[in-house]
Amino acid sequence: MQKKISLSILLFSRISRSFAAGMLAISFPYFVLNNLHLSTFLLGTLFAVATVFTAFFGLFFGIITDIWGRKKTLLVATLMLPLACFMLWYSDSVQILFIASILGGFSATGSLAGGGIGGSVQPIQNAILADLIPADKRTFFYSTFAFLNGVAAAIGTIFIRFLNEKEIFITAGIISLLGTIILIFLRVPSLKGQLRKLSGKITIGKFTLTGFLNGVSQGLVTPFMIPFFIIVYKLSENTMSTYAFISGTIAAFALLAAPYLDKKFGFVKSIVYSRGLSALLILLLPIFKFLPISLFIYLVTPALRVVSVPIQQTALTSLVSEEERGRALGINQVVRLAGSSVATEVAGSLFYSNLIALPFYLYFMTMGANIYLYKIFFKKEEKLRTL
Repeated sequence: MQKKISLSILLFSRISRSFAAGMLAISFPYFVLNNLHLSTFLLGTLFAVATVFTAFFGLFFGIITDIWGRKKTLLVATLMLPLACFMLWYSDSVQILFIASILGGFSATGSLAGGGIGGSVQPIQNAILADLIPADKRTFFYSTFAFLNGVAAAIGTIFIRFLNEKEIFITAGIISLLGTIILIFLRVPSLKGQLRKLSGKITIGKFTLTGFLNGVSQGLVTPFMIPFFIIVYKLSENTMSTYAFISGTIAAFALLAAPYLDKKFGFVKSIVYSRGLSALLILLLPIFKFLPISLFIYLVTPALRVVSVPIQQTALTSLVSEEERGRALGINQVVRLAGSSVATEVAGSLFYSNLIALPFYLYFMTMGANIYLYKIFFKKEEKLRTL
């Protein structure tokens, strides 16, 4: 009974943050580009700086959660997003933009269903889920949680239609703060590891390298999907929020297919098929500058990216010990976001130089290398089919 209550509390916290993230994912780039009339280069810099600090915080919290404890670490980490929202509501200076981006994790390095905002909390949340759920059920729970998060984020993208920019920030702050307050009642197993001991370093290293390339590919394209439509097709914020809602909803429902894909194809093939197809579609985006085709790609590629995330999370948490999960997830995240940060800054410069197509071509090549490494690194794990 207590486990069910803890899962419900964790789910409510994640849904509230996802709803706020959905609001911010659309409103923040429009706020920077259209309201403040700042450049895509500065937007890319904001995303890149936020990504660096999200990576740092993700690693820091991943280590601390194994040593200090899950609940206390999660409470501290979740406070950062509402604080960032309140700062944006209070001031729109460039300095506040940077500080809020850092605290809130406005890195846009993932789809709405994948948790592209406030991502430093994810290693702790995923470690807690792994502590509460047996290995054979983790893919189902990871995918279900991610599905509900994605639905909440998608609703958040459409909810902003009823608010102005300042109202969006204060509303997102209040909603995400509720997700922190409820964690006071969370009860989780008390697991503590040794800081100097990391027996699963080889496995963690494999996931780290593939995570780095995944981060690079995300950083090249994901933060600039909305700016792409702003620049190329001049779509309004309300129009884009509608498409973002549809895209987020499709991605959320796609996550429900993760347990089936895991059982049918296994860990590696699920990644190869889904992300390989997404890479092909992204390659077409700058080539066929025809709005219906571009919108189709925008709507389906997030789903293809995130559908294998629960399977990857299950694999990682199953292949490392309980005492090392927080650090394994934190290390994976810090390297992924480090790669994303550099790629985001590069993509921002390319957009600023009017080389809009190049990040999409680089995405295709990077994702190809990433898929190849998954096939090389995890042959044995795929055969076990216990992931």
